[in-house]
Amino acid sequence: MPLIPDDLSALQPYVHDMAGKTVLVVGDIMLDKFVYGDVHRISPESPIPVLTIKRETLMLGGSGNVLSNLAGLGVNAVIVGIIGHDAEGEAVRRLMTERGCDTSCLLSVENRPTTVKTRFLASNQQLLRTDYEDVAPVVEGLERQLIAMVGKAIPNVQAVIMSDYGKGTLTRPVIAEIIRLAHKAAIPVLVDPKGRDFSIYKGADIVTPNRKELAEAVDNMPTGSDDEVIAAAEEMLARSGIKAVVATRSQDGMTILKDRTPIHLKTEALEVFDVSGAGDTVIATIAAGLAAGANLYEAAAIANFAAGVVVGKVGTAPIRREELLNVIAHGDKAIVKDGNSAVMFDRVRQAPLSSWDEAAEQVARWRARGLKVGFTNGCFDVLHSGHVTYLNQARSRCDRLVVGLNCDSSVTRLKGKDRPVNDEEARARVLGALGSVDLVVLFGRMPEEKDSSLDIIKKISPDLLVKGADYTVDKVVGADYVISTGGEVWLAPLEEGRSTTNTIKKMKGGAA
Repeated sequence: MPLIPDDLSALQPYVHDMAGKTVLVVGDIMLDKFVYGDVHRISPESPIPVLTIKRETLMLGGSGNVLSNLAGLGVNAVIVGIIGHDAEGEAVRRLMTERGCDTSCLLSVENRPTTVKTRFLASNQQLLRTDYEDVAPVVEGLERQLIAMVGKAIPNVQAVIMSDYGKGTLTRPVIAEIIRLAHKAAIPVLVDPKGRDFSIYKGADIVTPNRKELAEAVDNMPTGSDDEVIAAAEEMLARSGIKAVVATRSQDGMTILKDRTPIHLKTEALEVFDVSGAGDTVIATIAAGLAAGANLYEAAAIANFAAGVVVGKVGTAPIRREELLNVIAHGDKAIVKDGNSAVMFDRVRQAPLSSWDEAAEQVARWRARGLKVGFTNGCFDVLHSGHVTYLNQARSRCDRLVVGLNCDSSVTRLKGKDRPVNDEEARARVLGALGSVDLVVLFGRMPEEKDSSLDIIKKISPDLLVKGADYTVDKVVGADYVISTGGEVWLAPLEEGRSTTNTIKKMKGGAA
């Protein structure tokens, strides 16, 4: 029986079965804060820029990104960790609750602050990062509480992830007891490691270092080629007492080694925007796959697909179950085996059709990377050269472009009973295939929207709002809101004689 099936459809049931499974995450929880503003002058007190703050956003950091990936896969996520008895800790708890994560095992302590990483940005540039943290190992009393919480959660989970960021939560006694309790319950333990000494994770089932972490754990052995990665992985397993390794190798995919049987999973012809956060996606997806009944190699193959999706995004964007199923089910990727390698090819680029919440999350991640996000909207019923030119112009003025698409019922109300010619799914797929479009979102389904894009504009709060030059700024829906948040409105020139109405007339044999 092959370790990885030749037919990718054999992996789909595992992705479906992830829903409803429960994974425990133990590790260092952080709050990522992004502060955006403008710089117009240098301080008279010292030669430093003065940042006029416009807005702030909060995101889960550290082990929180693992939780976000698990939630995106439909997995029930339970967190054991420490936050401060402070406003930042409550923000962490709120963000986790919004993602459907169980926070009953989250310990709030008086004398230890919540770890907060604050990034200050202006004009798409990061000016400064500040870290507010206490990285000392937790005291013995907190160790006992953490272990008790793990013991309480273990009977109800199918896998355990230790997410170690070196912030003091995962001490040697805590790590050893987690592994003991999990093995007693016959539950796999996965580790995202920190530091050079992997022997502290002795007995763990799987460790998922990146290329740099693997090299550092074995006295900087080379990890460039497949053979070098295998040699370093074998040495690391021999030294540490860990049972298996999944070494993530950025755009080169990953290498799995268990029982001296190596498999290389490689992703080729993939447009890579950002590899940050891909490691969190990998460990979360492997844990979810194991919980759903997959073997390690099958779970890693699924995780490689997931990583291939998230490196095509910007920032620490989590995987979503629907994205993963779509990649596997609709032929967006193919797999070719060659000896110990399973090479995965990305066939197409397709901007996703996202829900409002998904769109807001993605925009927040783009903005966290200092990228300028634009928004435009329309029916885009029969796509023509005027649309393409317009969207290219819009994209040229921003780093990422979101297109709001009127749903079918909205188009009918606006254009008449014989419209749309193409349904909303078809229109979204055609728009998503354009190189200028990074995300598509539908609007107009709810009566309170009144076929207006205002609510979705407020939801994602773009930096740039684009409409055609047949409008004036005072007539552009959402212009006042975008300007009030520090954004801008741009009116794009239109091609004369290019319209959907004229195109339909020509198709019917009439004069345009």
